[in-house]
Amino acid sequence: MEATRGTDGRLFLRHGPIDLVVEMFGDQDEVELAYSQANDYFAGVLDHLVQELPLLRRPIAAAYPMFQGPVAQAMAKAAWPHRNDFITPMAAVAGAVADAVLSAAILDRRLERGYVNNGGDIAFHLSPGAVLDAGVVADLQWGGLSGTVQLRHDMAIRGIATSGWRGRSHSRGIADAVTVLAATAAQADAAATMIANRVDIDHPGIERAPASSLDPDSDLGDLAVTVAVAELPEGVRRAALLSGLDRARGLLAQGILEGAMLSLGDQAATVGVLAGEGLEHKGSQL
Repeated sequence: MEATRGTDGRLFLRHGPIDLVVEMFGDQDEVELAYSQANDYFAGVLDHLVQELPLLRRPIAAAYPMFQGPVAQAMAKAAWPHRNDFITPMAAVAGAVADAVLSAAILDRRLERGYVNNGGDIAFHLSPGAVLDAGVVADLQWGGLSGTVQLRHDMAIRGIATSGWRGRSHSRGIADAVTVLAATAAQADAAATMIANRVDIDHPGIERAPASSLDPDSDLGDLAVTVAVAELPEGVRRAALLSGLDRARGLLAQGILEGAMLSLGDQAATVGVLAGEGLEHKGSQL
């Protein structure tokens, strides 16, 4: 495990595949104590996950999976609402780790605000009256923000996550990016994964391969994942995006997410708190 401080004071925590950015705001003594608590908690996170990894990689079935560690438990809780489709608790791992480290950092501390960023899946803390501007990405390959949304203490949102076929994890869909705001980062992570999977359509311009051929340890096994997407006709892009939009609206109605932005090529769609935010996109809005 490695813990370093940036020139701007942020805390960077790394252990195996986990790479966190932690930033807290408030009285400096409180901030330093929060960083120490985050560091102490993070030291055992990966080892605890590895102990339960075989079960974490199994698809959620009819029986609720039982885990020992709090991060694994949070992963299962976030994945459970999506059990009618293929999903494993690993769909929420990045968000759940961010949530857990944030909770450890702010325990008994007096802080204005703060966040833990796990590769773009972010858990954040807001005290009464505090606000945080969160960036929304429309394309994981090219980066850059489509805009920001202001998150307030009185909003039921403490997590944000982004998924897409060009992201860190394999996707079964063709979305350039799906960003979700939810009550926790774990919930946002799982929901973004499932919506991104649903932004999909059968077309010869989409190249797929078994996940196991790209990563023998993938929790997706032999399921086909997207490896390349050609320039698709406008109607095809629209149909794929509408499929994902339908899933996002369903999750919004169930209270699983608070807002989402979906993008594919020159088209985008928003639901919930992100609708009407004036987010910029290079093309049209559905």
